[in-house]
Amino acid sequence: QVQVVESGGGLAQAGGSLRLSCAASGRTFAYDMAWFRQAPGKEREFVADIDWSGGRTYYAESVKGRFTISRDGGKNMIYLQMNSLKPEDTAVYYCAARLGGTAYTNGYWGQGTQVTVSS
Repeated sequence: QVQVVESGGGLAQAGGSLRLSCAASGRTFAYDMAWFRQAPGKEREFVADIDWSGGRTYYAESVKGRFTISRDGGKNMIYLQMNSLKPEDTAVYYCAARLGGTAYTNGYWGQGTQVTVSS
């Protein structure tokens, strides 16, 4: 059983930074990890993911160059460093885990953490 818990959300001004954290418990060493977000009235969307080894990352075009995903395997932690924040980054951010070859929708999800960016 895998559990993930997000933290680090809050309020930031446009152009500012926030770092989200995701604590994973259980046997997560073989799991890819990702961040998704859902803004009010919109569908949930992919933000970034990182493979089990930390050697491969992938980003949505909307955050490429501004956000950085990383993982600390020793601590079972995933991070999302968000720089140059924009009001359109306002959303609930979710951490998700999946075994390689499966879909995140079939994996494990946290409860989410709110990020609000003011203009």
